[in-house]
Amino acid sequence: MTTRRHILALTLLALAAGPAFAAEPVPYDPAAFEAAQKAGKPILVEVSAPWCPICKSQKPIIAKLTQDPRFKDLQVFDVDFDSRKDVLKQLNARMQSTLIAFKGQTEVGRSVGETQPEWIEGLVEKTL
Repeated sequence: MTTRRHILALTLLALAAGPAFAAEPVPYDPAAFEAAQKAGKPILVEVSAPWCPICKSQKPIIAKLTQDPRFKDLQVFDVDFDSRKDVLKQLNARMQSTLIAFKGQTEVGRSVGETQPEWIEGLVEKTL
């Protein structure tokens, strides 16, 4: 009887937690990025700066998209514009508020300064 109660409690806890979809953006790590590419994952690289108002507008849009079941496997990597000049050069990103979409190892789209939710969604859809 105790086992049934435990299973029921765990099930209710899992349902209360809500659906688990794509992870929150993580700081760019070359090894993690390469592993995601080799695994063929959908990837969004977000070049941002804490002082950038456009970046602040993009973040809630991206957060909402990561909760969409279509993007459950999306990996979001955040590149700090001020401190990761090496990555900016590697990705050929010249400005903060740059979003770069990858389908595995292939870049499938890029935008700079975009804040329209439907356009950002369209970019992310290219990763699928």
